[in-house]
Amino acid sequence: MSDAADRLNEIKTKITNAAARAHRKADDICLIAVSKTHDAAAIRPLIAAGQRHFGENRVQEAAAKWPELRAETPDIKLHLIGQLQSNKADEAVAMFDAIHSVDRSSLVQALAKACDKAGRQPQLFVQVNIGDEEQKGGCKVADLPALLAEAKAAGLKIEGLMAIPPADIEPAPFFALLDELAERHALTGRSMGMSGDYETAVMLGATHVRVGTALFGTRD
Repeated sequence: MSDAADRLNEIKTKITNAAARAHRKADDICLIAVSKTHDAAAIRPLIAAGQRHFGENRVQEAAAKWPELRAETPDIKLHLIGQLQSNKADEAVAMFDAIHSVDRSSLVQALAKACDKAGRQPQLFVQVNIGDEEQKGGCKVADLPALLAEAKAAGLKIEGLMAIPPADIEPAPFFALLDELAERHALTGRSMGMSGDYETAVMLGATHVRVGTALFGTRD
């Protein structure tokens, strides 16, 4: 078995165990392999091992490598997990199955136009700046109700919330807050948890975990 398959099986086992501890089903959790900065040669072993959901940070990078990979494996699902410029909305809607970084009014309006033009809508998650950090994207917690209302009025269906907790701080309280916010607004999706904390996120309600280093290995 390849190293990629070994890593994938190990992470799936940990997700299953964390879900069991929280009395959840592992099948309810989507593992997104964060393939940003990795080339096709690094991605193919994970595809061969059965991984189908992949996450990218930039529209341009995804456009350069995924058409060929998707032609080889048509059931791949692509998730945009990085910040999205409003002028890239058309490309993002055409290419991605899910966008996890809806975070401002101008992007809501751009996505609404792009979805209407394309006749399709990816899964959409509002990114919340859960730790109120100036350097991070995401809407403020206090601004979330207004942004969700604007998205609804624009004809967009928001399926969940996404957050990246502050680094080097226990993430559990932030995951719990995102879960509470999603519950309050009757949203089913919670995109939270990365390589270092996805088990905690699963125990606190994550429906989507975004794992890069633990799947692809550390860079030299």
